Amino acid sequence: MKIVVIGGTGLIGSKTVATLRQRGHEVVAASPNTGVNTVTGEGLKEAMAGARVVIDLANSPSFEDTAVLQFFETSGRNLLAAEAAAAVRHHVALSIVGTDRSDNGYFRAKVAQEKLIKASGIPYTIIRSTQFMEFLRGIADSGADGNIVRIAPGLFQPIAADDVAANVADVALAPPRNGIAEIAGPERAPFNEFVARYLQAVGDPREVVRDPEARYFGGRVEEHSLVPLGEARLSHIGFDEWLRRSRAAA
Repeated sequence: MKIVVIGGTGLIGSKTVATLRQRGHEVVAASPNTGVNTVTGEGLKEAMAGARVVIDLANSPSFEDTAVLQFFETSGRNLLAAEAAAAVRHHVALSIVGTDRSDNGYFRAKVAQEKLIKASGIPYTIIRSTQFMEFLRGIADSGADGNIVRIAPGLFQPIAADDVAANVADVALAPPRNGIAEIAGPERAPFNEFVARYLQAVGDPREVVRDPEARYFGGRVEEHSLVPLGEARLSHIGFDEWLRRSRAAA
């Protein structure tokens, strides 16, 4: 079966491509550097020819509110139109848990992307994932003020990128749900505690301060902003195991 992975050279995309190829499928790793651009439309028609499943893992190069909204709306429209013309049977998109419960500009853009998918008429599954463990350093840096890192105490349930990719591959090979599936890491704790554990584990001396007013990339973090409210598929790789693997790979 031919599967096109948009964003197929990125963190999740490269892992998803490898998993699907190992399972015997013909996989196109589509990205601007392989000649497929969802914003300009370059290479889309050629990539879609004969594809049964398309996985959208594309990400905006800018997180500024207007730019990220424009990216996901333009990319989404171009991609879905190309899929409709090619009679693609399943559109899979990776989104974020809590994307409809935040004033974060990036999350609002993902809501716009989800709306386009639902209105497209193409059978689909939207996977909402919690934040990736691989983002913890960037999260700490975003909340840093000198040697202090201010992080909100809202609940956090991070997931390893390997588990995200495995879930994406499983969903892509299953029938479309025409709905949303949520995935999350196996451990839930306050956001600030996870960041403190991470910094301690990597030998970063910065002090994490619990700050209810701290923003997450511009958005306010309430107690349940970043975790599933209902049923979610829990991943296998725990935080300590992920740290061990990360050290081994370094």
